[in-house]
Amino acid sequence: MDLASIIGLVGAVGMVIGSMIAAGGLGPFIDTPSLLIVVGGTFFAVMYKCTMPTFLRSFGAMKKVFMPKSPDQEALILRMVELSDVARKNGLMALENQDVPDPFFSKGLQMLVDGADEAKMAKQLNQEIKAMKTRHVEIHDAIRGWIDIAPAMGMIGTLIGLVQMLGNMADPKAIGPAMAVALLTTLYGAFLANVIFGPILAKLEGYSAAEAQYRDMVLAGLRNIARGESGRSVQEQMVAVLPPKLQTKLMAA
Repeated sequence: MDLASIIGLVGAVGMVIGSMIAAGGLGPFIDTPSLLIVVGGTFFAVMYKCTMPTFLRSFGAMKKVFMPKSPDQEALILRMVELSDVARKNGLMALENQDVPDPFFSKGLQMLVDGADEAKMAKQLNQEIKAMKTRHVEIHDAIRGWIDIAPAMGMIGTLIGLVQMLGNMADPKAIGPAMAVALLTTLYGAFLANVIFGPILAKLEGYSAAEAQYRDMVLAGLRNIARGESGRSVQEQMVAVLPPKLQTKLMAA
């Protein structure tokens, strides 16, 4: 559970709703036609923008913002050092059935046990990393669609409201509802883009970068094992991507 995401979302939404209540209540800020234009219109426009499987996967990916599975780089390095020492003393066959933190690590390790050379293993694992990045980019583009399209839908709603208002200038009672549609659609579009989906996209891009870095570290460690490097050498190379304090901690262990 990511407290920063939960507290940030609740706080941001709470501040907006609180300001509405302080301004006189939520009633004036709720308009069904405006919601249909912005929320409904954006929903279907984003669906139109991407394939259905990607559209549906994007909602599943959003859960990671609140329940992330962050890779443990420290545990990875320590385990890689242990395995490199095992392989150096007893050969690559001794690595069979060893416990590892994740399926990607397991696949690469099994390739070494099965006799794959360093180049073949690196090629296949790099292809998997590339495919993972491609899948993530597709999902990020779907979420970015909400950020791009919601304000545009808000502008469309504003124009609709203005047309209604200008077409009924002779009727003072029709001006108010038309102006509400014109203004509230812009509000809803900005809210969806900047309070809801903008932070979600930024968070997912950060998690994606962390996962890619983790897999690069796995690949680097396995390549060193394939070369017969010592545990100390493997550790020194893998900690290079970590913050200085964590580097010092691991090198002192």
